[in-house]
Order: sequence, then structure tokens, then C-alpha cells
Amino acid sequence: MQAMKVEKDNAMDRSDVCEQAAKDAKVRASKAEEEVAELVKKAQQLEVELDKTQEELLTTTEKLKDKENALSAAELEVNALNRRVQNIEGDLETCEDKLLLATQKLDKAATAADDSDRMRKVLESRAIGDEDRMGKLEEELKGARTQAEDADKKYDEV
Repeated sequence: MQAMKVEKDNAMDRSDVCEQAAKDAKVRASKAEEEVAELVKKAQQLEVELDKTQEELLTTTEKLKDKENALSAAELEVNALNRRVQNIEGDLETCEDKLLLATQKLDKAATAADDSDRMRKVLESRAIGDEDRMGKLEEELKGARTQAEDADKKYDEV
């Protein structure tokens, strides 16, 4: 009986050890299940964050494409404006050349007008002098006619 008692005690000890091991295993299993639950929860959160990040990436990609298109359009507009500026600058140079020629012609015309005005004044002055001289000559002619008539009368009387 003693052997049975020892065997019973050993079995009880083994049972206690097994029960303790089972409790420890249950605790570890419970912890593992909690960790699995937490990992599943984290995985779900990461999936949600991944979805959000992918949506943000799509949105940002769309915005980037829009910005790139706007940039391309702006570059085309800048190029067109640069060409227009070059054309306008060319037109400006042409206009400046024409203005210079017109100014030179105007200066020549003004000089010619001044010369013509001086010549007109000279000719007017000569004309006035000639008219005065003609008036004097007419007076002298009248005087000479009167004198000739008087001389003819005296001749006829004599």
C-alpha cells in the first residue's frame, strides 16, 4: 500500500505538474490568442490605412497629372507669348526705321519749306520794290508826257 500511496502521490504530483502545465499552456494560449487578435486588429487597421493611402495616392496622382497638364499648357502659352513678343519687337524695329525715315523726310521738307518761305519773302520784297519803281516810272512817264505835250503845244504855237 505504501507503494500505491507513493505511486498515488507521484501521480498526484504529475497531475499537479500537468495541471500547472495545462494552466500555463492555457495562459500562453490565451496570450497568444490575444496577440493574434491584436495582430488581426493591427492588420485590419493597416489594411484600412493602406486603402486610405492608396486613395490618397490616386488623388495625389490625379492632382499631379492636372498640375503637369497645367504646366505644359503654361509652357505652351509662354512659348507663344515669347514668339509674339519677338514678332512685336521685329515690328517695333520696322516702325522705328520707318519713323526715322519719315523724320528725315520731314526735316528735309521743313528745310525746303523754310527755304521756300525765305524765297517767297525775297520775291515779295523784290515785287514791292519793282512796284514802287514802276510807280515812280509811271509818274516820270506822265511827267514826260505832260512835258512832251507842253513842248508840242509850244512847238505848234511857234
